[in-house]
Amino acid sequence: MAGALEHIRVLDLSRVLAGPYCTMIMGDLGAEIIKVEAPGGSDETRKWGPPFQEEVSAYYLCANRNKKSITLDLKSASGAEKIKQLVKESDVIIHNFKTGTMERFGLSYHTLSSINPKLIYCSITGFGETGPFKDLPGYDFIIQAMSGLMSITGDEQTGPQKMGVAITDVLTGMYATIGIQAALLERSKSKQGQKLDIALYDAAVSALVNIGSNYFMSGEIPSQLGNQHANIVPYQTFHTKDGEMVIAAGNDRQFQMLCDILGAASLKTDPKFKTNPDRVANRNELVPLLQQLFLQQPTAYWLKECRQQSIPCGPIQNMAEVARDSQLLARDMFVQMKHPTAGEIHLIGSPLKLSRTPVSYRYHPPNAGEHNQMILND
Repeated sequence: MAGALEHIRVLDLSRVLAGPYCTMIMGDLGAEIIKVEAPGGSDETRKWGPPFQEEVSAYYLCANRNKKSITLDLKSASGAEKIKQLVKESDVIIHNFKTGTMERFGLSYHTLSSINPKLIYCSITGFGETGPFKDLPGYDFIIQAMSGLMSITGDEQTGPQKMGVAITDVLTGMYATIGIQAALLERSKSKQGQKLDIALYDAAVSALVNIGSNYFMSGEIPSQLGNQHANIVPYQTFHTKDGEMVIAAGNDRQFQMLCDILGAASLKTDPKFKTNPDRVANRNELVPLLQQLFLQQPTAYWLKECRQQSIPCGPIQNMAEVARDSQLLARDMFVQMKHPTAGEIHLIGSPLKLSRTPVSYRYHPPNAGEHNQMILND
């Protein structure tokens, strides 16, 4: 079946994660993605490891399927000229060079849009192309620190913590995908392209959602709550007789049902805990009481009891458990592909489920310059 974006061609000059993640999403949806690197391969993730499989980095594989690869020296006149030729037949160009780099290559938006007025030109940088920080390099870890995300992650014992994945890169890649598709949709009416200026810093701050809103309403600087929720109680991890689990009682009815399961009917009628605002105000008294009750039975018992009463809950799974999770297997969230160097590779699949134009896995993550002859000679 045809992919939703099969009529779209994208020149991907990006590297590492945010840009490649964006173009992989579009590639999964059917777009033709031409990944452009310097001769020998300039995407840093090719060397990020271990683990490696036959010298192919697992990090590189995670964000580069459904792409073709060419190598060009963009610092040379001939390399820049080939990009200009490819732009004539492309819909989108995306890069994540530092501000001003594309201009030095002679590949500015002004230059390329004069060649193809319908071109969607997407720039991904750490801080955007305007403002006092526009020339600073931006990496996910730095952005997590500056954006406030680290200040609300962890607890009093750990201090500020980053998330376990490069979440600001992932968010930026998704925002870039949304912006590009919006520009393509608008282009179908106006017949004109436009430039997108996407910044990791902006994307990270947008992810503060309720925490940011809490601050602007109250003026109080958010504290680190660890696995607890700023606005809902009980909404956190609890130790059980044999492990740990998550309870997310998002409303008063769910809390009352939880009290019944725990054999603590008195808690649901206590004025200090009757409504969610009451529980948030008195969390330091309520949570220890609940914790003692959860220690009486193993995780499997509480999961069964809570799920029977539709109380949101879940186990804390490691990657091995995630990889064999029956729900994820039923949803085709893990795929296998053949790679010319690494052999059989295992990848996390796309979460996009479209009924008429489903995603597809057509091309393995390419070796650097694998499609030079096919594309550059055409």
